[in-house]
Amino acid sequence: MGREILIWCVVAVSASCCLSCRTAEVSTADQEKAWLARSYRYDENGWIFLHTEGAPFARGFQRGYLTANEIAEFLRTLAYTNEFQTGYDLDFFVEASARLFRKNVPTECVEEMRGMVAGMERAGQKVTYEQMLFMNGFIDVLWYWWPQAKKQQLADHPGCSAFIATGDATADGQIVLAHNTWFGYALGKSANLLVEIVPARGHRILMQSCGPCIYSTTDFFLTGAGLVGTETTIGDFERFDRRGTPVFARARQAMQYANNIDEWADVLIRQNNGAYANSWLLGDIKTGEIARLELGLRYHRLEKKKSGYFTGSNVAADLKILRRETDASWDDIRDGAVARRVRWDQLMKQHYGRINTTLAREMLGDHYDVYLQKEQPGGRTICGHGELDDGRVPGGRPAYRPSGAFDGKVLDADMARNWRIWAKWGGSCDLGFDAAKFLEKHSQYEWMKGYLPDFPARPWTIFPREKAGAG
Repeated sequence: MGREILIWCVVAVSASCCLSCRTAEVSTADQEKAWLARSYRYDENGWIFLHTEGAPFARGFQRGYLTANEIAEFLRTLAYTNEFQTGYDLDFFVEASARLFRKNVPTECVEEMRGMVAGMERAGQKVTYEQMLFMNGFIDVLWYWWPQAKKQQLADHPGCSAFIATGDATADGQIVLAHNTWFGYALGKSANLLVEIVPARGHRILMQSCGPCIYSTTDFFLTGAGLVGTETTIGDFERFDRRGTPVFARARQAMQYANNIDEWADVLIRQNNGAYANSWLLGDIKTGEIARLELGLRYHRLEKKKSGYFTGSNVAADLKILRRETDASWDDIRDGAVARRVRWDQLMKQHYGRINTTLAREMLGDHYDVYLQKEQPGGRTICGHGELDDGRVPGGRPAYRPSGAFDGKVLDADMARNWRIWAKWGGSCDLGFDAAKFLEKHSQYEWMKGYLPDFPARPWTIFPREKAGAG
């Protein structure tokens, strides 16, 4: 891999600089006006499309200014839901983030986050750099450091459904990629952000993101290097190495600087801290090759092929990761991850040789439960609906948990070449979710009132617009 990537990865920010010093780039009113003139935002069918460009501080300022209210809402929800589940307030997790990340956050990341802080302040929303750091590293902290430190697993651990296919598996022999995101709905409402980044250095990026996160978080992206990718989180995984580089830095660096699949994988593996242990599904539209990088903490496996498919459903396929680093099952279809793995294989075989973006969108909305052997949306279906699952099946999710798939994204190689993606907000299907009706029926979740969103059914939409700046 290139020296530029290695250098960028290991440049660390000391505690005094990362947490207390002022940014090296001092902005003026004229500079800010010039930065904002190069950025834009438009809202469509539940999504926010955001274009940023330039140096790290400048593009951070653009994002902070144009999405200040959304970032503030993300922080409000994150603080409330985590205190309810852990008993620890926002300051506790902010201080933990400062200790974890102060020696291993690259300078470019720091500058972009400081730019967001400045942009939000200009827009009338006050956050600190330390809070911004926690928001970017919330997955490392809450889903990996916290279970290790306090022996407690949070309820809303992420889960997703995805596939990538190429060669004989697809209708035109080229890559097709599809993914839906599973979070708790309260925090998931902030993942409706499609960010286009044109950095001063590195490759252009188009990614789904969440709040102020400088990487995708939900992980669906394409890059100017011709790389496309997504992931599904490996379930029942709690290992963590606090000495490693946080995932938000590694994943962003890979998108911005990697030129091919091997370089992308190398960036994620190097200085890995175990956070966001994922089955990464990658494709190179220049070659038609696809790959699956399964990344645990001690173990990883990179598989590549030019014909066939890989799927993801939150269960590791690599036996070393599955047996040595998780407590997950491989074949108990009462478990949602296993049920979706089996269902993906059924759908891939059923549609093999015909897979295209139309079929991909249909498959993301699939409601067939392989355990119940019937159509019934719930926690075991590719289009997940925890709010409809009564919890009667042992090994399943808690009863009526308001969580599941609230989006869908699809692309093929031609779309990627033309810098386009299909995206659907509010669910991969058209069932929708009404928060008030849900809380009236399931009052045990009354504590989420004011934080739980509506997810009305919305259409599949192509982003970005042909003339996006006009919005």
